[in-house]
Amino acid sequence: MPSSFHVESADGYERLMGRWSRTLAPMLIDFAGLADGDRVLDVGCGTGSLTFTLAQTPGLQEIAAIDYSPVFVEAAKGRNNDPRITIQQADACALPFEDNRFDRALSLLVLHFVPEAGKAVAEMARVVRPGGVVAAAVWDHYGGMSGMRMMWDTVVMLDENALPLRRRYCFQPMTRPGEMKQTFIAQGLADVEETSLLIRMDYLSFDDYWSPIAAGEGPLGKYVAGLEPEKRAAADAALRAAYEAGEPDGPRSFASVAWACRGRVA
Repeated sequence: MPSSFHVESADGYERLMGRWSRTLAPMLIDFAGLADGDRVLDVGCGTGSLTFTLAQTPGLQEIAAIDYSPVFVEAAKGRNNDPRITIQQADACALPFEDNRFDRALSLLVLHFVPEAGKAVAEMARVVRPGGVVAAAVWDHYGGMSGMRMMWDTVVMLDENALPLRRRYCFQPMTRPGEMKQTFIAQGLADVEETSLLIRMDYLSFDDYWSPIAAGEGPLGKYVAGLEPEKRAAADAALRAAYEAGEPDGPRSFASVAWACRGRVA
């Protein structure tokens, strides 16, 4: 299975994660670097957060983007009016490009949802020319996602069936310290560096925070959507109490950290 991320709709994903992907995208681009004339591949483009941020650099020659989800591909294509950009459905573990095609291959918030993440990194390295750059970022689910961890830590207090789901969330591929770096090295990339990227997830209200999950988006949303009405009501109430923390409903801000890694194709 090329992706373990649960998608209900492109609009729902935008509310859940797309808005934060757009905040993180320039940081990954700065870390990866760009040069005039580059041909760049976006692996797992989603609704286009990284793709359309790349397009803000006028000197790029080509921006190719792939995603496994037809929902995301359709949404990204609908937004595109840049002739340098091409978007298609494809598997990150079997990229439909010849060897050495690109100068850089980037992947934003994707590798932790790819069961064979090492194979995806190998494919990114294959399609990048010698001396080119492979770079990726994934959320630090265990230690760096305070807003999402609050959700999981709350629901497991209500339902022990959520325990294995929380474990899976916290320790998805590439999310442990140094794990992505070791994978890059194992796939033959040179000069590998790993760092952390920090953003803030700012919500206007509990509804702004909870409604994408309540609508079934993402791994937690899929779990919530399957709850019986009584457990669902309890989860909604408990999450509201955790979000409000004894204060009136309103804006809240959560620090969110991603691991980022880059390497050079030897």
